[in-house]
Amino acid sequence: MYTKDPAFWRAGAISATLVMLVILGFLSANSLAVITAGGGGHVPPYTVINHQISYQYDPEKDQDMPVIGGEQLLFGKRYDAAQASALIGQGKLVIQSRACIDCHTFLGNGAYYAPDLTKSWLDPAWKAQWMPMTQSKTKEEAMVKFLMHPERYPTWSREMPNLQLSQSSAEAVVAYLKWLSSINTNGFPANFNNASQQQ
Repeated sequence: MYTKDPAFWRAGAISATLVMLVILGFLSANSLAVITAGGGGHVPPYTVINHQISYQYDPEKDQDMPVIGGEQLLFGKRYDAAQASALIGQGKLVIQSRACIDCHTFLGNGAYYAPDLTKSWLDPAWKAQWMPMTQSKTKEEAMVKFLMHPERYPTWSREMPNLQLSQSSAEAVVAYLKWLSSINTNGFPANFNNASQQQ
């Protein structure tokens, strides 16, 4: 019988593998278009740092969604696409070089020793607590001061170590965190908006 012939099974395995590779190729191309910055999917272009970003509950989707508003310049400067890409790229490299993921979580990945930073730009504590504490006029200024000298602003039993960030490195991290908060993460972290409103 033909099912006992190894050539039959070999041909079937090769055919199934080729079909699955074609499907994987289509799915990969589609996914890359959706997750690429500015690709029209869940990830906005880097120039979103020039805009106000907020978080609002969408009853149709039953989840909190980022809302991109009008112009709100970061550090009082308008960044074009190349400048924004370079600044956010630098911020990502700073985060990677300082191993922030060893304590913090980004998009659900990392450790749970320190706060999740996925939506940290949207945390109302920056305006309510950190701006007065750091004597800053803007949220980004407060974030930079905290990142450069966390030991000056202890608030929890777990203190962030001083990572020796320069002004430009701290500003790049803030730009990265603002951009990160604009990503549609399908409601992750869960209940962030409700929890932040209760503070």
